[in-house]
Amino acid sequence: MQIYLDYSATTPQRPEVTAQLSTMATQQWGNPSSLHAWGERAALVLEEARMQVASLINAANPNTLLFTSGGTEADNLAIFGITRHYTTPQHLIISSVEHSAVSEPANLLEQWGWEVTRLPVNAQGRVNPLELKAAIQPNTVLISIIYGQSEVGTLQPIEELARIARSHGVLFHTDAVQVAGRLPLDVQRLGVDLLSLSSHKLYGPQGVGALYVREGVELVPLLSGGGQEGGKRSGTQAVPSIAGFGVAAALAGQELATELPRLRELRDRLFDHLADTPHLTPTGDRLHRLPHHVSFCLTNPQGITGKTLVRQMNLAGIGISAGSACHSGQLKPSPILKAMGYPDEQALAGIRFSLGKPTTPEDIDWTAIVFKQVLQRIMPQLVSVKS
Repeated sequence: MQIYLDYSATTPQRPEVTAQLSTMATQQWGNPSSLHAWGERAALVLEEARMQVASLINAANPNTLLFTSGGTEADNLAIFGITRHYTTPQHLIISSVEHSAVSEPANLLEQWGWEVTRLPVNAQGRVNPLELKAAIQPNTVLISIIYGQSEVGTLQPIEELARIARSHGVLFHTDAVQVAGRLPLDVQRLGVDLLSLSSHKLYGPQGVGALYVREGVELVPLLSGGGQEGGKRSGTQAVPSIAGFGVAAALAGQELATELPRLRELRDRLFDHLADTPHLTPTGDRLHRLPHHVSFCLTNPQGITGKTLVRQMNLAGIGISAGSACHSGQLKPSPILKAMGYPDEQALAGIRFSLGKPTTPEDIDWTAIVFKQVLQRIMPQLVSVKS
């Protein structure tokens, strides 16, 4: 029996998406910039996908969506597309629990002389809006706060944070990669200026994403070339992948009303199963939380790391993650858990279960049994499995 519980890392392509990719490869493979019939057919598919993705986030104008190679490029385009307007260094605000696609560009800007404020978070990983308000300076030009944290599942109060930014005339970006397709997203209600998305987190193809850019916000392009995507992202668009992204987004929007409560129920079921496990503590905010996300760390790991637990669960046929997939190959304390106040030993012992469309209650029950057995085997002095 094999159970995949790493849907925050990536999701399998839906059959409907695969069918769309096949159609594109065999029938609609033209260059959307070409003026002949082949190009026109591809251009129509491209714009249909743009409308589908825009609908998922309630963007009134589909042309506010720019297609990218994924969430990382979308984040980089948001940050550098704004900061490159300035010939002298200014001030940027991020949270201390950002994905590396935001924190690394911020580090680079800091090397170039920019001032970067990294907002602290509480023990649950939440930003205090009052601390954002206090951090804004006259030369603050951009605030970037992640919506749903991939490692610990915490949701930030994005609507309130964006309202503070707007009241100070500062642009606001959020990485919503983990949220799209799992919670309702409405860029008009949120009041954000820029928002990043990724296809492969919602059962679309890997290698494609999007950046929402509110009308009136100007970006300096990262790529120079043929002027595609309204001149903001040059390069021939990956039309088959974008078309698949569109199909995945449309289906996610249609199924959200039923999938959201189902995932929440499964999430809470796993939390409940493991609640009595000694020396295992939940991480992140239980109330303000991604609906598919369960995470823990060992409070007394005695040298056991999250990677050890991942390997042991993999031997049992269950796929989980040691925090963010982007960091799972590095044996060093999680910067996210460190920012939340966990000591190094515990920050090395964090794990994540993330649930998806194929996940069943039986999967959850079996995973809990196996995980307790793994803990009993590798930490017999700490864990006793209840019958």
